[in-house]
Amino acid sequence: MTREFSIKVPASSANIGPGFDVLGIGLNLYLTLNVSINEKNHSQKSIEDPYNVDLFYSSGDHEDKANTEVPLQSDLNLITKTALYVLHANNIRSFPPGTRIQVHNPIPLGRGLGSSGSAIVAGVLLANEVGGFGFSKNRCLDYCLMIERHPDNITATMMGGFVGSFLRNLSEEENDIVHQDLDNILPSPSTPEDFVPSNAPLNLGTHVKYPWNPMIKCIAVIPQFEVKTSDSRRVLPTSYDKKDVIFNLQRLAVLTSAVGDLKPNPDAIYNSMQDSLHQPYRKVLIPGLTEVLLKFKPSTHDGLLGICLSGAGPTILCLATKNFEQIAEDIIEEFKLHSVDCAWKLLEVADEGAVVEHGSKL
Repeated sequence: MTREFSIKVPASSANIGPGFDVLGIGLNLYLTLNVSINEKNHSQKSIEDPYNVDLFYSSGDHEDKANTEVPLQSDLNLITKTALYVLHANNIRSFPPGTRIQVHNPIPLGRGLGSSGSAIVAGVLLANEVGGFGFSKNRCLDYCLMIERHPDNITATMMGGFVGSFLRNLSEEENDIVHQDLDNILPSPSTPEDFVPSNAPLNLGTHVKYPWNPMIKCIAVIPQFEVKTSDSRRVLPTSYDKKDVIFNLQRLAVLTSAVGDLKPNPDAIYNSMQDSLHQPYRKVLIPGLTEVLLKFKPSTHDGLLGICLSGAGPTILCLATKNFEQIAEDIIEEFKLHSVDCAWKLLEVADEGAVVEHGSKL
């Protein structure tokens, strides 16, 4: 008997102007897994992986060199490492024999579109299906937050839509569990056979989904270089002035309502997408970012509503209702002045979030 299912996980954009570590949008650029499990016809000699997985990436689905360097061993690949964490935490030692996973991933790595978050969500959902745990999406999110401790993009990826989120207050014991070194959670080639990681505490994250006017599309202008998360965090200050925090809170309160209006107000959305907490500091990592954020406004480009850095960058996210190609091409030309090449995609909000679909059982 062959069991088949697929997992479809959207990309995401986090922060969205003033919503630093708070806001996220699920986007309809999907990481997909096609999974088949055939224990009866499995040959142990055909699988070299220690956890019974044949893992493949579709040829031609990667847009840059970084995506071609993804490891295929299950205790090294982020998707299957995550799945093995959930399995081990629930007393299952490996994937079923005869597990075959075909991955298609058009989400570029290190570009601020939530590639690692999508892989983590895919891994947790994979374990939920393989282990037959029957976890809800909220419970699956707990496991995701054990690995990715910033809930903004991981929540948008799992739940979809335009969301705000936070981690709840943790007890001292829970805090030690959630913030332990990832080496104590995720398996590796040197992990002992009796390895049992900490299980995820319940209800780690709280989120709310905001209304979103479907007229508003997302233009992602993607510079062809990677910004490492460690670098993007390193350039941020350890404390902020009160005025900067108030600046963002005021705009956050307006933005979360303005994008759901029946008739989007360009001035309200543009001005409420300004930021004082992360974009000013990350400009040093992204040549041309200062000029792009200053030059592109509703007054210069008809249809443009707002512009911001997507996640930690370097991708630029523009909200717009029309004139998409012209906006994208003009931003690309501006980046060229700073010797930065870009691609672009027109995306929509993925309201449903991550989805599992079951195939026929033979």
